[in-house]
Amino acid sequence: MGQAASQSVSAPPSAPASCPIDHSANKPSSSSGPAKCPIDHSGKAAAAAAPPPAQCPISHDTGEINPLNQMPNLSQTPAAQQLAELPTEREVSSIPRDGSSRWEYPSPQQFYNALVRKGWETPEEHVETMVQIHNFLNEQAWQEILKWEKKEDPSNAEPQLARFKGRPGELSPKARFWLFAGWLLPSRFNTEPPFDRHDWIVRRNSGEEVRYVIDYYSAPPEPDGSPVFSLDVRPALDSVGSIKQRILAASEDVWANFREESKRNSSQGAH
Repeated sequence: MGQAASQSVSAPPSAPASCPIDHSANKPSSSSGPAKCPIDHSGKAAAAAAPPPAQCPISHDTGEINPLNQMPNLSQTPAAQQLAELPTEREVSSIPRDGSSRWEYPSPQQFYNALVRKGWETPEEHVETMVQIHNFLNEQAWQEILKWEKKEDPSNAEPQLARFKGRPGELSPKARFWLFAGWLLPSRFNTEPPFDRHDWIVRRNSGEEVRYVIDYYSAPPEPDGSPVFSLDVRPALDSVGSIKQRILAASEDVWANFREESKRNSSQGAH
């Protein structure tokens, strides 16, 4: 991609050649609106509409959050038409929720129920792999946040993820900018929007809360067909401190590229 995303990550080795879930919708997905009622209530004949962008099947709306575990209330009961039994165990993440606990990911059964609730037909045998990829991407996003936090304050030993919100279909300003750049120069910049977006609220040791924006993109697959994803993780530009962080990071990138280019030119001149 032309835009410099924070990190490109390959899916775990167990991932199939193509992930059954299009995780490129929380990354800048298409600019089309979110899913709507399929019935045209306008009274006019509806033209064939473009398919809605892919979204994370787990609802992150605060109205469905369990106040005890800060996760959506997803059933562990098998769906009505479900043929295969799915695990109900939930994996504990490495992401601190508070001083004594960590966030838990949905079980494969909960993940499948979320897919069914949204009307997505998904082969049950792929659900466990999809959960692995979902969890893997979140772990990578947290590692990127830790890099930002360490730069800001090395003494901030272990920040916590206070809360989060999925915002599928909502392009961040940066994602819109890169899409525009891709429209102008498609040979240089990415033309695909992120398939998903999350906003994570991180609590520092001081008690200060900082919002991070995460855009999830699909990247070209590995030679063996394994899916690859690219994460653009950065502090939101809604505070003076975050703006300063972003400016410093951009300056570091510019100087690093300049030094690398100078080094390459000097080595070529020596020959």
